[in-house]
Amino acid sequence: MNTEEIIYLDNAATTYPKPEAVYTEMNRVNRSLAFNAGRGSYALAKEADEIIAETREALLDLVHAKEEAEVVLSASATVAFNQIIGGMDWKKSDVVYVSPYEHNAVVRPLDLWKERIGFTIMELPLEKESLKIDLEKMEYLFTEQPPTHIFLSQVSNVTGYILPIEEICKIAKKYEAVTVIDASQSLGLTELDMRKVPADIVAFAGHKNLYGPFGTGGFFLRHGIKLKVFLAGGTGSDSLNPKMPLESPARYEAASPNIVAIAGLRAALMEIKAAGTANWLAHEQQLTDKLIAQLKRIPTVKLYGDFGQDKVGIVPFHIRGYQASEVGMLLDTDYGIAVRTGYHCAPLIHKHLKDEASGGVVRVGIGRYTTEKEIDTLVAAVGELAE
Repeated sequence: MNTEEIIYLDNAATTYPKPEAVYTEMNRVNRSLAFNAGRGSYALAKEADEIIAETREALLDLVHAKEEAEVVLSASATVAFNQIIGGMDWKKSDVVYVSPYEHNAVVRPLDLWKERIGFTIMELPLEKESLKIDLEKMEYLFTEQPPTHIFLSQVSNVTGYILPIEEICKIAKKYEAVTVIDASQSLGLTELDMRKVPADIVAFAGHKNLYGPFGTGGFFLRHGIKLKVFLAGGTGSDSLNPKMPLESPARYEAASPNIVAIAGLRAALMEIKAAGTANWLAHEQQLTDKLIAQLKRIPTVKLYGDFGQDKVGIVPFHIRGYQASEVGMLLDTDYGIAVRTGYHCAPLIHKHLKDEASGGVVRVGIGRYTTEKEIDTLVAAVGELAE
C-alpha cells in the first residue's frame, strides 16, 4: 500500500504529510548547503549558520519570547527533557508535581533522577468525570506539600485535553516553584505566550504540530534560568577549553547541528508565520466535534474524558469486545486507516481512563490536512467493527 491510499490519523505521533515547502527546502539544503554550520569561516558555512539563527528567531516569535527567553536546539523533545532534568540542581527535599498527562519523555528522566536523589514526585489531581485538572484540590495539595518544581504538558497526547497551564503556573509561582511546560503536542497549534505564562522552561518537538521533520526539537530557557551541563562536546567555539562554554545557547548545544532538519523546521515555521494557527485549531476542533458526535451514536463505543472546547484533534476510544491493538490492525488491513493503539508513552493517565483490560485505547490523531470525508470513512469502519 502506498501513502496515497492511506487515511492517516496518527498525527498525534507525528504529523504527516509535511508542507511541500519543508520537503523542498530540506532537499535544497541537503544538496547545496549541508555544511558544518558555525564551524567554518567560508561563506557557505556562514550561510548555513544564518538558517539556524533565523530558525531561533522564528521560534521565539512564535511564543512571543524575544525579550523573555532564548531557544536551545536539540535532536528531539526527549533529548531536551534529559538536558533540562539532568541539568537541574536537585535536592532530596524537593517536591515535584507532574500532571497525570505527562509523556515518558518527562516521566522516565524524572524517575531516573528520583532514584539517584530521592526527591518526591506527586501527581496533580483530576476531576473524576471530566478528567480535567482539579484546581481546587491542587491548591490544597500545594498548601500541604508546597511544590519546588512542576512539569505540565500543555496538551495531552492521549486525550487532546488542553491543560490550563497559565493558571497552574501562576499558582505554582506563589511557592517559587520551577515551572516546566511540555509543548511537544501543542506548539504550532495552540497559543503559548511566554509573556503571560510564567514558565521557566518550555520544551518542544519539531515533528508534531510545527509540521517540521524528525530530528528537531529543543527548549525555551527564560532569561535568568541556568542549567548545569548535561551533554558535552564540540561547539565550534573556544575549542582549546576542555569545559563547555558559559554562554547560552552554546552551553547546551554540543555536536554538529543537523542543518538539513533545521532548514526543514525553518520552512515549517514560515508556513505558520504566514497562516497563523487559529484556523488550523478551529479545523481540528470542528472535525473532533463531528467525530465524537458520530461515535457517541455507536452503542459499543466508549469515549474518554469530557473536555468541551479545551481540546485539540485527539480522540481516544474503545470498542467493546476488542483489544485496542485488534481495532488498530483491522482499521489498517481492512480499511487502510492508520491510527495509534495502546498506552502512547503516557503511563500515568491510564489508571484514570481504566483502560488496561482493553490494552489501552484507540487514538485518532486529526491533523491540518485531515478531511471530513476521512472522518466519515473512519466512523463507518468503526460502525462495521462494532456490529
